[in-house]
Amino acid sequence: MVAKLTKGFWPKTANIILRNRILILIVIASFTVFLGLQWENMRFSNSQANLLPDDHPTNLEYQSFLKLFGEEGNTIVLGIRDSSLFTPSKFNRWNKFSKQLDAFPEVDFVLSTDNLQELVKDNEKQEFVLSPYIKSKPNTKAQVDSLKNHLFNDLPFYESLLFNKETGTIRTVMYLDKDIVNTSVRKDFILEDLTNLVEDFEEETGLNVRISGMPYIRTLNSQNIIDEIGKFILAALGVTSLIFFFFFRSFRATFISMCVVIIGVMWAFGILGLLQYEITVLTALIPPLIIVIGIPNCIFLINKYQQEVKKHGNQALSLQRVISKIGNATLMTNVTTASGFATFIITDSKLLKEFGIVASINIIGIFILSLLIIPIVYSFMSLPKTKHLKHLNKRWVDAFVNWMERIVRHRRITVYITSLVLLIASIIGIYQIDISGSPIEDMPKKAEFFKDIRFFEDEFDGIMPVEIVVDTEREKGVLKLATLRRMNQLSDYIDEVPELSKPVSAVNLVKYSKQAFYGGIPKYYQLPTSQENNFIMDVARKSSGNSNLLKSFVDSTGQTARITTYMQDVKTDRMEEIESRLLEQIHKIFPDERFNVYMTGSALLFLKGTKYLVKNLVLSLALAIGLIALFMAYLFRSFRMIIISLIPNLLPLVVTAGVMGFVGVPIKPSTILVFSIAFGISVDDTIHFLAKYRQELTASRWRIEKSVYAALRETGVSMFYTSIVLFFGFSVFVISNFGGTVALGALVSATLLFAMLANLILLPSLLLSLEKSIANKETLKKPQIDILPKETLNGKGKKG
Repeated sequence: MVAKLTKGFWPKTANIILRNRILILIVIASFTVFLGLQWENMRFSNSQANLLPDDHPTNLEYQSFLKLFGEEGNTIVLGIRDSSLFTPSKFNRWNKFSKQLDAFPEVDFVLSTDNLQELVKDNEKQEFVLSPYIKSKPNTKAQVDSLKNHLFNDLPFYESLLFNKETGTIRTVMYLDKDIVNTSVRKDFILEDLTNLVEDFEEETGLNVRISGMPYIRTLNSQNIIDEIGKFILAALGVTSLIFFFFFRSFRATFISMCVVIIGVMWAFGILGLLQYEITVLTALIPPLIIVIGIPNCIFLINKYQQEVKKHGNQALSLQRVISKIGNATLMTNVTTASGFATFIITDSKLLKEFGIVASINIIGIFILSLLIIPIVYSFMSLPKTKHLKHLNKRWVDAFVNWMERIVRHRRITVYITSLVLLIASIIGIYQIDISGSPIEDMPKKAEFFKDIRFFEDEFDGIMPVEIVVDTEREKGVLKLATLRRMNQLSDYIDEVPELSKPVSAVNLVKYSKQAFYGGIPKYYQLPTSQENNFIMDVARKSSGNSNLLKSFVDSTGQTARITTYMQDVKTDRMEEIESRLLEQIHKIFPDERFNVYMTGSALLFLKGTKYLVKNLVLSLALAIGLIALFMAYLFRSFRMIIISLIPNLLPLVVTAGVMGFVGVPIKPSTILVFSIAFGISVDDTIHFLAKYRQELTASRWRIEKSVYAALRETGVSMFYTSIVLFFGFSVFVISNFGGTVALGALVSATLLFAMLANLILLPSLLLSLEKSIANKETLKKPQIDILPKETLNGKGKKG
């Protein structure tokens, strides 16, 4: 019944398309304009990609932390390592620079040598007061040296926060307004105001200002992504069009195909704007993905049109047959690809869900565009000239097909042994794959801001915030001496971890209070004894300045405190080891029955988010394979055909995963889609091949060998063309500055090439080797849907 419906559906569709050409073009143009107007709603993500669902425990802890202490990723640091800074003119200019930063409305607070406050004891009032570090502007080198020595030797509270005593590096810490950190205002401030101010300072003083901090890193990294999206869309179009032209030797075929995929890319951006989704690390991949899916559609349609023209020279009949014969097969391949991406929609990750929705919609969109535009545009043109059809008889293409046929005919055992060796080697490689939870690993290594990241890691031991939240479960429990001692014990452990910076918490402030209580003598920078505690805390409670400082470390009730440290960019296994050992210490120091202590921060959030993404990818890929297997079962109604069709599609994925393990490419958000893209496209080739094979099988009265070779010759050329175009199309990504983009391009290119060989060599070999068990009328039943209509069976005298 379904087969009968589809049999009549496509000829009718062809008639409708060709009779309403002008109207369809107007509708496409109107819809494209409508989606073009939605571009203004497009926005690039201003916040760090949250890969976890909203109700994930790690996310809930992070949100709880933000509710208590506010945004933790609002810090930008500016540093200088240059001894000439400590001269009156440059030191005063540095302080003026801090004042200029503080004047911006986007800046909440600046901590620098200019406004540094010392905690001192007022003996008359018996309270702590904040006294300016710089009481008068220094005019001589001796005065600057005195200030430097005082800072480095007498104020341990600010060590690792404002200075590195060993190298003499000074830095200014700028806290952005928390309300603008995750908005476009941050981007404008950093790229314009801050950049201009730093350039002016450097020009005046000749000093090199290093800048870092998560808002700054995210802004410059996002800008790099924005710059590269356009660059790679153009590069992919350029390379694919050149290769397309090399194959077809037709300017108009190339131009028409490029117009189709360009409109598809415009629709992709328009749908992102229409749905008001942010352009993230994943949705940024959709435009080149549309080129990837669109080009094979164009190749199959144009190739079929030219074959029909060469066969009988009737344009109207050729165009009708392009739609009726290739339309169904192209629909099936695009539906399977879209289904693979649609599986992301059922995940809990917002990032994956949005990617799945937009990708699947646009894959169907590019199918509709190619099916409508190519036949309609060709209908207004003259028939292809003889020179445009020469590619159908290229000797080197024939040589390639003959080579594949020889291997399938004579070297099947070699094919199976090679496949088995590759499978075993790949499984070994898979066990060596790492998962990368580093938010800065993919960033361009040659960029100045990346060099600054390494500078601050060397000088101050890290830039990625890690927060430990200590809930004492009782009001004012933080400042109990027993609690402070526990926090100090944990801080000492953190200080011993080389990849973590010196921690900052209420403990530091209490130590500083004791130092101030004893006249600022540095040796007293330590926790008070039980006897001292009552006196010092009594003075502290009277001190308004002290309580203002305390707000940064303790919540308003005095029940919950934070311990802040920063982590270097380390490998995921080391990051997990640090987390595990810290949690072990936490449980040892803070008994679970008396304290609720947890770790959070953007560094850990990204790590756990990446692992969650990998888990969801595996589930989604498994679901995609299951869906496509069911789809194959519905099409071919043969369990054995399902197994045979999946083998040449899964083997390339396994090989790619093995290569990733051997060459050290980790699983991360940027490389995680390699498998989905490659699987979706390689399945397309399988459907085309098996559809043609089954058709030939019926026509040749179940002569298996003849059917396999006929299908190989008919589909081999188109599959070869599409794979080569896609290989070079994705290869342009290797010129990227981003490690993840380079890996994505190289891996997809290699996987598609291998998938082509698997579908053109391994798949026919399996069909021939298992011919008796799969190719008979009982086993290979009549399909539910005729993917290719019967009249396409041959061109050797029958109606074709």
